[in-house]
Amino acid sequence: MMYNKLEMLFISALLIVGFVHPASIRAQVYLPKYIEEGLANNLVMKQKNIGLEQSLLALKEARSWFYPSAGFTGDYTWAEGGRTIEFPVGDLLNPVYSTLNQLTSSHNFPQVENSDIHLLPKNFYDARVRIAYPLVNTDLYYNYRIKKQEIHLVEYEVETYRQELIHDIETAYYNYCLAVDAAKVYESAQDLVRRNLQINESLVRNGKGLAANILRAESEIEAITSRLHEVENQQQNARSWFNFLLNRPLADTVIYESLPLPPELSKAISETPVIMNRSELKELVTATSIRQAELSMNQRYAVPKVNTFVDLGSQAFDWQFDSKSKYILAGFQVTIPIFSGLRNSVKISTTKLEMDDLAIRTENTSKQFTVAAGVARNNLSTAMVNLESSEKQYKSARAYFNLIDKGYAEGINSLIEFMDARNQLTASEIQVKLNRYKVLSAYADLKRQTASSTI
Repeated sequence: MMYNKLEMLFISALLIVGFVHPASIRAQVYLPKYIEEGLANNLVMKQKNIGLEQSLLALKEARSWFYPSAGFTGDYTWAEGGRTIEFPVGDLLNPVYSTLNQLTSSHNFPQVENSDIHLLPKNFYDARVRIAYPLVNTDLYYNYRIKKQEIHLVEYEVETYRQELIHDIETAYYNYCLAVDAAKVYESAQDLVRRNLQINESLVRNGKGLAANILRAESEIEAITSRLHEVENQQQNARSWFNFLLNRPLADTVIYESLPLPPELSKAISETPVIMNRSELKELVTATSIRQAELSMNQRYAVPKVNTFVDLGSQAFDWQFDSKSKYILAGFQVTIPIFSGLRNSVKISTTKLEMDDLAIRTENTSKQFTVAAGVARNNLSTAMVNLESSEKQYKSARAYFNLIDKGYAEGINSLIEFMDARNQLTASEIQVKLNRYKVLSAYADLKRQTASSTI
């Protein structure tokens, strides 16, 4: 069939994820705006930012433990019965008072009864404000360090998703533009075959053509129409996915834009890829630093914890409040661990194993990223070579078509030769576009592997 090569080329292109849009002479306009919109509105990105805000609040909470704390406590006690202490105050004082009354010839010293003192206070209150301050507590210091580094951990996690989201948005936009280009090419091919059909119908009517050519043209029209419907469906799917990444209604319009080849491609190919900027590696390094802080904290478990406190309050019976009920109480509290069932030793051993595991993961991940970056650079280099080759093939196909077109107009070449030349020209033109897509896609992948997206 006439357009089998053309159709198979487009089917292969549309199945490849990551193809990008053909270049034009103007700079990017809409794609950077779409990326900014996606970074601001993407739901997962919002979740990541919420996690970052939570880490900042956790750091503030850890810092607050270094400040003095003040709190009010009030106790009220009412009791009836219970243990008592017999206090023989009458037996002790009455003989003395009797003697004094005789000596003074008066009754100024009355007799006193023995007293029973209840141990449980009745109608007693104690209200106080306690101000406490940690003088020595290594756990607070290391906890603050850990919370501070956990913020960086979340920041790197956000940056990882940011780089991935930029790559996904670029890929989705390029796939959408590719589907638009595919539809345009199929529409152009459809118009060409329809004109061919009209020419053959005219030739048959004038007795100079073959009916088989009409059937062939009609069959080609139906085949191209079917492919056109498939491409339009893929265009709708690509638009829906792109809008989903930007958290927009799925049916929203996406503006088609021609994108130029980046000027830094040659530099990207010639230089050795640098992977140290990848947030995944920084995340592993930070995780190791956190484990180191935990290890230091556990190793200092025997350091005494010293706290000081001051109580300002009032206590009395029957809700009395005067200068005698007021009081001030200050003190220190020292805690020294002696034995805890070797739990801390287990924590130390566990943390060391986690650090060893992180070291291995860091080395392995670094090697994986190095290989992936090298592959991405090689793919970009190959894509550039293929693009240059396809451009040369297109120039040859264009020159060949011009010769056949001129010969067909003069009656030298046949319709079959004309259509064959036209198919070669169309296929080579499409190949140039597809190879350009491959270049841009390979460059986008290289940027992702080296975390060099600047948007």
